[in-house]
Amino acid sequence: MRTSFRKLLIVAAILALALAFGACKSTTKDVKAPEPPPAQEVEPAVPATVDQPKDFVQEEPTTEVLPDDAEELNRMAQEKGWIRDAFYEYDSSTLTDQAREALQASASWLKGYPQYGLIVEGHCDERGTEQYNMALGERRAYAAKEYLVSLGIDAARVQTQSFGEERPFDSGTTEAAYAKNRRAHLVLTR
Repeated sequence: MRTSFRKLLIVAAILALALAFGACKSTTKDVKAPEPPPAQEVEPAVPATVDQPKDFVQEEPTTEVLPDDAEELNRMAQEKGWIRDAFYEYDSSTLTDQAREALQASASWLKGYPQYGLIVEGHCDERGTEQYNMALGERRAYAAKEYLVSLGIDAARVQTQSFGEERPFDSGTTEAAYAKNRRAHLVLTR
């Protein structure tokens, strides 16, 4: 009987183990591995700013709306210094340093606005004959045009015209008034 008792014990042990495993399986929940957190978007690295040398000039683009009216456009261009007249010495068509500076500023602006043309008007004070002043006005206008062309402005964009003494800026008869009238006056055109 011992053998039967042993068999019975073995069967009982197997059943106990089977029940234990079955009981464990039914009470144990399947545990899933935790899901990784959703990927976070990484912002691209912002490039480091570069310090510009002190002599570096960065021009801001003009955001102003330019007027369609030619007279208003020319008034604004003169007022803001985009286009500047070149002034001459008495009885001269040679550009002074100040005249070159004025024309350089004008050329810089014109390069950014190729849709505009330019008329360079030559003017004189009232001294001298009318015929002489017309010729001197033409030489002044031409000198200004040639300098603008040397600065990179297309010659086809620039016309010249002499008014001699016909259109003075200042009708006075003082040296200060005469100085205002000896000029190459720049007029924007479309």
